[in-house]
Amino acid sequence: MFDTVVVATDGSESVERAVEVGIDLAARFGADVHALSVVDASEVDASPEQLREELRTALETHAEGALSSVRDEAGPGITTAVREGRPAPEIVAYAREQDADLIVTGTRGRHGENRLLLGSVAERVVRTSPIPVLTVRQLPDAEGEETAAGSSQATT
Repeated sequence: MFDTVVVATDGSESVERAVEVGIDLAARFGADVHALSVVDASEVDASPEQLREELRTALETHAEGALSSVRDEAGPGITTAVREGRPAPEIVAYAREQDADLIVTGTRGRHGENRLLLGSVAERVVRTSPIPVLTVRQLPDAEGEETAAGSSQATT
């Protein structure tokens, strides 16, 4: 059913469960896992010109760290990639290039606190992708804060 699964990550805690679910789903189907992190070009472009290269480097380092965490969880057979651009179109384009059968993403990323149900990136991926998208939300912990631990409920 699934041969290639693309897991989108920005390294935030709110995406941890999506990574876990994506890797687990791929393992169950014997699918290849591709982890993708996108450096948001709009963040770089919005910064003062004299800071852009430093910010780009910092964001790329953060993206590599996010992918390293996924690699640690998934094992050596995973393919990873860092792209720069607008996150939603880059995620969809990458998934199309890989002929993916599924995109897995969290419902909220680094900037997700200001969105009620779906973060803007997840929403755009769902709306624009010709490939099925599985969105995975964090679960509330005992104090009511969202956490990666818990049952494996996912929203689509």
